[in-house]
Amino acid sequence: MDKVLERKILKEKVEALRKDGKKIAFTNGCFDILHVGHVRYLREAKKTADILILALNSDTSVRAIKGEKRPLVPENERAEVLAALEYIDFITIFQELTPLELINYLKPDVLIKGGDWPEDKVVGRGEVKKWGGRVLLIPEIKGKSTTNIVEKIKSVYCLND
Repeated sequence: MDKVLERKILKEKVEALRKDGKKIAFTNGCFDILHVGHVRYLREAKKTADILILALNSDTSVRAIKGEKRPLVPENERAEVLAALEYIDFITIFQELTPLELINYLKPDVLIKGGDWPEDKVVGRGEVKKWGGRVLLIPEIKGKSTTNIVEKIKSVYCLND
């Protein structure tokens, strides 16, 4: 089964799963260089519901958020690597700067973000709570980030910006 779906197909799957009584969780991010912090985060996110959807920032949205040098890995490759993880049931790539449109479209039961985000800054929190869902923050794995990996590579190999 292909896990990477366009949003219309994903919506159909979500609706069918919901009719079967499945609880749907949603998270999003860039996931530029997959690392242990991501894996631990996704493992915990999967424990919150029957189905975990990961909304992956497109290359365009990553550049807008993180700058012209990112992403390091193209969106289709990031999606393929993430699809190999057992914790993730479905992935969809979104072009917008935030996942708000997608959250409103899919109406997840649980909205998940990393603990580095204060709850009042989590995009979609009000909407999810309005339809009876909940927002969950998973504690951040300190020191485990793509930015830290990039900085280490730069320092070890004496690379300049």
